[in-house]
Amino acid sequence: MRTRSVDKVIRGKRVTDGAGVRLVRSLGSEGLEQLDPFLMLDEFRSDTPGDYIAGFPDHPHRGFETVTYMLAGLMEHTDSHGHSGILRGGGGVQWMTAGRGIVHSEMPKQKDGLLWGFQLWINLPAADKMMPPRYQNIEPENVPLVKRADGALVRVIAGGADGATGPVRGVVTAPLYLDVTLPPNGVYEHELPRTHSAFAYLFEGSGDIGGTAVKQTALAAFGGEGDGIRITAGPEGARFLLLAAKKLNEPVARYGPFVMNTREELKQAFEDYRAGNF
Repeated sequence: MRTRSVDKVIRGKRVTDGAGVRLVRSLGSEGLEQLDPFLMLDEFRSDTPGDYIAGFPDHPHRGFETVTYMLAGLMEHTDSHGHSGILRGGGGVQWMTAGRGIVHSEMPKQKDGLLWGFQLWINLPAADKMMPPRYQNIEPENVPLVKRADGALVRVIAGGADGATGPVRGVVTAPLYLDVTLPPNGVYEHELPRTHSAFAYLFEGSGDIGGTAVKQTALAAFGGEGDGIRITAGPEGARFLLLAAKKLNEPVARYGPFVMNTREELKQAFEDYRAGNF
């Protein structure tokens, strides 16, 4: 396996979004606006209610997918199509395909305690941007957890790893989404198709990713050469998300909650939203 090197390391930036939720944004910032087909990655982590309690009230989306992965706490979602549910910490996942349009809200279902999770945005190809919206809601106990002989733990959300297959299916970009915990100085290798973009977001500990030293709350974007990745944990161990997906190689027209291919399509998205067609 020829391992990929790292093209860029982005330190997460503290920002606020929604109705004032404090979070750390790495992908989707001025450091790295996008990594085709990935558009954004946020980490929210706080046990101070004022940092998260206002949540993300009703807001629209069109043309891409949002993925919420919860490590701690409870998040309630509702939408304009009548869906609702509770996303649970401990590894709950919601993979929402906004498609042609949806209005939804994500509100903390708790008044205190730790709320910790991630939200990822993934673009849709032009042929699928106007597909009907859909959800894949995955309970924590339905996400495979691989316990390797070397002490590593791998939660498989999408794609495959160590003989396990993630519960998220039918996504056109053929994504890989892993949550990997390594013991001190542990090593993790994974093969990747050359057609896929890939990055790792290290959120605990430190490590060497593709030959580059990386510390907590940093995103390492891999180069396109090579058919795999190698990550080595530092002396205190490491925990990271490993993401990969097929490149779309299409123009991106993006404004706020809409991601299309042309400015004309963005204009139509705003007109449809104002007309109540979501």
